[in-house]
Amino acid sequence: MVFSSITFLLYFLPLFLLTYYITPQKYKNIVLLFFSVFFYAWGAPKFIFVILGTTFLDFHLVQWMGAAKNIFQKRLLLTLSVSLNLGLLVYFKYSNFFIENANAVLSVFGTSSIHWTKLILPIGISFYTFETITYVVDVYRGVHKPLDKFWDYQLYIILFPKLIAGPIVRFHEIADQINDRSHNDTTDNRLLGFYRFAIGLAKKVLIANQLGIYSDEIFGMHTYLHLDAYTAWIGILAYSFQLYFDFSGYSDMAIGLAKMIGFKFPENFNNPYISQSVTEFWRRWHMTLGSWMKNYLYIPLGGNKVKSNYRLHFNLWLVFLASGFWHGASWSFIVWGAYHGLFLIMEKSFLLKVYDKMGKWPSMLLTFFVVVIGWVFFRVEKLEDAFVYISRLFQMDGSAKFFDHEFYFFLIVAIFFAFFTSFKYGQKIHDAVYFKSYTNAGYIVMTLITMLLFTISVSSITSAEFNPFIYFRF
Repeated sequence: MVFSSITFLLYFLPLFLLTYYITPQKYKNIVLLFFSVFFYAWGAPKFIFVILGTTFLDFHLVQWMGAAKNIFQKRLLLTLSVSLNLGLLVYFKYSNFFIENANAVLSVFGTSSIHWTKLILPIGISFYTFETITYVVDVYRGVHKPLDKFWDYQLYIILFPKLIAGPIVRFHEIADQINDRSHNDTTDNRLLGFYRFAIGLAKKVLIANQLGIYSDEIFGMHTYLHLDAYTAWIGILAYSFQLYFDFSGYSDMAIGLAKMIGFKFPENFNNPYISQSVTEFWRRWHMTLGSWMKNYLYIPLGGNKVKSNYRLHFNLWLVFLASGFWHGASWSFIVWGAYHGLFLIMEKSFLLKVYDKMGKWPSMLLTFFVVVIGWVFFRVEKLEDAFVYISRLFQMDGSAKFFDHEFYFFLIVAIFFAFFTSFKYGQKIHDAVYFKSYTNAGYIVMTLITMLLFTISVSSITSAEFNPFIYFRF
């Protein structure tokens, strides 16, 4: 079940909100946990037991770690907990990848291949694995004490607004809200949460889905060898905006849902395509993943406090290789991570000075160009096909396939909203919609606008068969 499905919008969500709001305060977590378990079990009934079982083990390991009297015991239990969670992630997500590559090597030497039944990837495992790790590490570091009740910990992991695709909420950011969020459970927050949810739904359904039809058509070709440059650029541009509005829209929906029930989730996107460097892009794109990688991988490696530039560059590259591999078990994702890591290293070395001399708009367009080229590796599963596609981007053969007016309309809309905040007044409007307090008149206007967006979005979902969710693959 995803947020942009009719089942969720017209059945699950109204029933959940009605039940949640009429339930007394002390029972709200029970209601939320029940609906979260049902939400996940709806799409992955077999894997719900994996989550329930691992959270049970993890909760008690951390409880024992918190009560341990010496550092050796604490480190041992920390290692066990992290190994348990990473082990499950590696098993389900990367076993197929490792076996396939091992068989490829064995075939070179004429050795028989390893027989293996391909595993199905549990939905959202990449996201909730990182959150289980934040729990044990935050407790180990003394950032926050462990939760007293197992059901509260299970709620933190399986909380349905963030379960499938984040944001990745670190434990200390939400721990106190699990125990008491009554101060955030207000009528204003419920309205603001609905506004955010409706805007996110519109971004996903009215922009991402429309562009996805065309990007899937182009990337779904049997071969890219005869693809003309114009169509290749249309395909990757459509995908670039589809990916952004799909994922940022889903994050908006998650943040909005959380606000409607008293939670405050961290922001996950901040208009990344207006970035003037790849470094800035990663401060604006999937911000909670960047924050996780920084706090739980980059800083433990030494961060910026290392003694040599070589070690600094190695740390950066390692983090982005890990980021690429986190996204998917394929060489294309690894190359995508290395590609971004390379540009971050070059920017730290000299490119940022070049960007400063170029000025705002040239550096913004150059950064966008670099990011878009990188998305080819993100979209195309086979590495050799990705390189063929990139080659077609620069193969000027004179032929071109033009698309209907509807596509160009949605592409222009996507470009407008993606770069809207690069202008001073655009940023002011954005901040007023998302973050400023509303007057009574403002509430009325936003209610009318978001109700209209919600109605149009539901109508679009009902009438269209195409409603993909890109981040299911992670």
